[in-house]
Amino acid sequence: MLAAAALLVVSYFAAVVNPEKAWFMEVFGVLFIPIVALNVVFLIFAFLYRSKSAWIPFLALVPSIILFGKYYQFKSGGVEREDPCLKVMTYNVGSFVHVQGDTLTREECMDSIARYVLESGADIVCLQEANYNGQNVSEELSEYFPGYENCYFMNLNEGTGNNGNVILSKYPILGKDHFDFEDSANLAIYSDIQVGSKVIRIYNCHFESYSISISGLAKALGKNDTLAMHQTENKVRNAIARRPSQVDMVVSDMENSSVESIVTGDFNDTPMSYTYHSLMKGRKDSFVEAGKGFGTTYSLLWPLIRIDYILYPDHLQAVSNTIPHLRYSDHYPVVAEINL
Repeated sequence: MLAAAALLVVSYFAAVVNPEKAWFMEVFGVLFIPIVALNVVFLIFAFLYRSKSAWIPFLALVPSIILFGKYYQFKSGGVEREDPCLKVMTYNVGSFVHVQGDTLTREECMDSIARYVLESGADIVCLQEANYNGQNVSEELSEYFPGYENCYFMNLNEGTGNNGNVILSKYPILGKDHFDFEDSANLAIYSDIQVGSKVIRIYNCHFESYSISISGLAKALGKNDTLAMHQTENKVRNAIARRPSQVDMVVSDMENSSVESIVTGDFNDTPMSYTYHSLMKGRKDSFVEAGKGFGTTYSLLWPLIRIDYILYPDHLQAVSNTIPHLRYSDHYPVVAEINL
């Protein structure tokens, strides 16, 4: 009980400790839900056996009552819709190849995602890991998403197409820019969008990925493949070490901008992380404010992992937040309506 309680207390601090200084803290943040579950089990057994030690898991679990809402919401807390209301979507499309339990081709996957986006009626759409083979990406985006202006930044990979982030907007795009992350295939972009009389800056972030295969890791553990496990550990440590500087670049830009901003994307970090804590300053989380049920966005580890977000200025209010369980990627999209 003492060990489980201590692990839970450490996981609480994962959100405020910069992992550049202590990378292992990030691991405790990722394991927050399993550690909470372990303490709940100990608490139940302590009550059943009328153990005086029940206070140990009970006290450790008290803060998690508040924090659990970042992973699960019992009922929608959204407000009534008012004009102007902005409908925003973020979706890691997995290069249009991460199809779950299906035999869709890449083109069929692209068509399905484009059709979903158009039918959703979203005003702003932020895509990560968007992969296009054509020479003119803007023309291809206009073909797939008629009615939207687009901006994008891509990594050019010979033989595998252009892969990067895309912002689609039904409103005029006034300008755009991007952040180059050192020694990384990931990136963040933003665009300033004219919504009526207001200018809103939309950030589309894809912070450092772990780049590990869940199935490959399971096989390595089964075979006790120490080399594969060591390589996985290095990938995890490198990703954890790189994300803070990437996050700080975006936070610094937000702080120096006179334009209100909404932050979206695949953060590759849970709510119990330095990434989430840093980007949440002065902001609200659309799922926490207007979501319902599990907030899981990474389908392969449902219901544990929530890594895709829409964060907005804390003086605004969310009308709704939905996470459709689509099969076209290893991520689920997040769609939120926000009263401006």
